[in-house]
Amino acid sequence: MIIKRGIEKQLRNNYKLFPVSAILGPRQCGKTTFVKNYADNNINNFIYLDLEKPTDYNKLQNAQFYFGQNKDKCIIIDEIQRKPDLFPLIRSVVDENKKIKFIILGSASPELIKQSSETLAGRIAYIELAPFSKNEISKQYNLQKHHFVGGFPLAYLSENNNSAKIWLDNFIKTYIERDLPMLGLKANPVIIRRLWQMLAWQTGNLINYNTLANSLKVSNKTVSNYIDFLENSYIVYRLQPYFYNIKKRLIKTPKIFIADTGLLHRLLQITDYEQLLGNPIIGNSWENYIINQIRIQKNNETDLFFYRTHAGAELDLLFVKGLKPIAAIEIKFAENPKITKGFKSSIETLKTKNNFIIIPTQNEDYKIKENITICGFDVFLKKYLNM
Repeated sequence: MIIKRGIEKQLRNNYKLFPVSAILGPRQCGKTTFVKNYADNNINNFIYLDLEKPTDYNKLQNAQFYFGQNKDKCIIIDEIQRKPDLFPLIRSVVDENKKIKFIILGSASPELIKQSSETLAGRIAYIELAPFSKNEISKQYNLQKHHFVGGFPLAYLSENNNSAKIWLDNFIKTYIERDLPMLGLKANPVIIRRLWQMLAWQTGNLINYNTLANSLKVSNKTVSNYIDFLENSYIVYRLQPYFYNIKKRLIKTPKIFIADTGLLHRLLQITDYEQLLGNPIIGNSWENYIINQIRIQKNNETDLFFYRTHAGAELDLLFVKGLKPIAAIEIKFAENPKITKGFKSSIETLKTKNNFIIIPTQNEDYKIKENITICGFDVFLKKYLNM
């Protein structure tokens, strides 16, 4: 079953404008399936190479000759991070030959494969492919399942939650023991697993580098470097605080989130949805889920931040366009949420006209005050996301 991915239009545009199109994202998020299906339906003449296959890897031992033999084709190279020395050659090839095209796929950000951003500047466009978003699986969508097992295709499309749990456990083990070292992380896998689990317990909270460093018996700088690496591997991300031109004492430490709630729940060893509902982490888990979905479905004109003052005013999510705050979001795992003083104070300071409290009840949509709307997540995505 092929599920249409939301980045298809963006790839089509990039492919027309740039000689090299890059699709980056975590392993097993569907990059290969997507690009093969896209090429079958949109590209007349292409070659697909998977650098994890020895036979395909060997074809590029003399890459200059190979590219010359296929100079009128689109060459798709999967797992490009296994051969970063290709980037300077790709640059010279596309400069000399305007007919050849490349689509490259990787499980690491441009920061981890710096050669691409340095040598292909002006010639390459990047797209991030995340695990399934709500909109991509609208026909198969189940809120409880998507929240609990996450959006990795082989987890979400598995027969049952137990199959998804087995897949996610193996994904975590493989990522730590094979994939991260292959990307260049020189660290004890036991420490990385413990760090990832500790970050899961901190999800939705400010990163406490001191606590993490003391627990792992490493320096703050080492912890920060490890988190950089995890973020550049698309398995965690930091939400930055908003503090532009605000005359208040503000929190300037980022919050940490896990890039998929299926991974979050396995790292926390939560076995089923009923157990999640009884766990104090449920509010943070729901916040993590909603922010994940907003982050991967919003338009590129909007940036996301959180906002918090030392006096206690706080917003879970702030939409900013340019430098101007345009919407304030509170995320509550409750059907009848209350407006907090911190939320009201933040709205007054930032002067946002669009303010929302997102709740699990999917079809709710009503104003609780003139400038505050309570809505279910489905309603928010359809009606308000790209305001």
